[in-house]
Amino acid sequence: MLPTAGFAVMGFLAPPLLRRIQLEHLLLVSILLTTLGQVGRALGWNIPAFLVFTWVAMLGIGLVNVVIPPLLVKYFPDKIGMLAALHVTLLGVSTAVAAQAAIPLAHLYGWRFSIGIWAAFSAVAAIPWLIVLTGKRAVTRSRTSPASDGPSAPTSAIKPWRSSIGWGVALVFAGCSSNTFAALTWLPAVLIDRGMSQETAGSMLALYSILALPVALVVPLVVVRTPRPLPVAIVFVVAFAIGYGGIIFAPPASAVVWVAIAGLGQGVYSFAFTLINKRTRTQSGSGILSGFAQGVGYALASVGPFLFGLLHHPGDGWLPSFGMLGAWLLVLWAGAMMVNKPRFLEDAFHVVRPGTKETAAEPDCSRSQGRNIFRRKRGTPGPEYTNRIDP
Repeated sequence: MLPTAGFAVMGFLAPPLLRRIQLEHLLLVSILLTTLGQVGRALGWNIPAFLVFTWVAMLGIGLVNVVIPPLLVKYFPDKIGMLAALHVTLLGVSTAVAAQAAIPLAHLYGWRFSIGIWAAFSAVAAIPWLIVLTGKRAVTRSRTSPASDGPSAPTSAIKPWRSSIGWGVALVFAGCSSNTFAALTWLPAVLIDRGMSQETAGSMLALYSILALPVALVVPLVVVRTPRPLPVAIVFVVAFAIGYGGIIFAPPASAVVWVAIAGLGQGVYSFAFTLINKRTRTQSGSGILSGFAQGVGYALASVGPFLFGLLHHPGDGWLPSFGMLGAWLLVLWAGAMMVNKPRFLEDAFHVVRPGTKETAAEPDCSRSQGRNIFRRKRGTPGPEYTNRIDP
């Protein structure tokens, strides 16, 4: 439960932090927390200390998760799909490498080294952002007068808990995270219970993790170009369901096939992250939706790994545990249906991109949205219209 619970806490804390602290500074804080937590885990003088530092590391990672979407909007607004794909791809690579290397490194150098070595990667991740901040300070000092980046969107007006977009993305995070983290936690135990060796089960976990890569490369690029992305989510729900069925009922010798199919279902994680920027039009909207959706989603998902173990009893073949994950797949499906319609979070609260009057949303004739004004785009054939809200 610690990863998802830590992510949830930072999801709730991040929005007020985003209003007061620069994104780059928050990212450095998250890297510091992650590095400190990993070093503390390696020292681990007793179980409570080990768990406390694990919690610290998870808080750092949770803050990274919230900060990344608005950072993409800030630095790469025209490359959201490609950078989201790269982000989730690197998550899959790191997860797979760690899973495959954990036991061999522990055999060679001990478990403390096997756990603590990853702190070095966290520390290295801070270097590029320190360079970015140093460059920004140099530019600021060279200006003769203060410069402004322009007006910011009124973040206080955006209330994601009053929007089906906010709850839909939250349910997608809840469904995908409960399944993903339960598998990352319990898949080796399930396979060992079915007769696999520890090393082979570790390799199966690495296979499960690495198979997130091919879909992570493709899914964001598809989602940003698909007005209604529900079919993409359904594909991953079906992949999870088929994989789980094979792991439970098929002969253990064929486990690699079913683990691979379930592993492809992890593409829904990149689907969830891409939705944040797909259903917002401003940097502030992205940050607020990211914090709310991940806070609520991970809070709900934190019970997934816990219930998976709690529902298992010797001799039941893990069927109740996987049945619980099936229920979370239905939650994921429901969330994807709620965000399927092409629209933006800010539109429900009359918030548009700073410096513009018109939006790119589909026409909405709701009286509560005000009087919609439609006009034909000059010089464009066919029934193409722009929509704006007349105050």
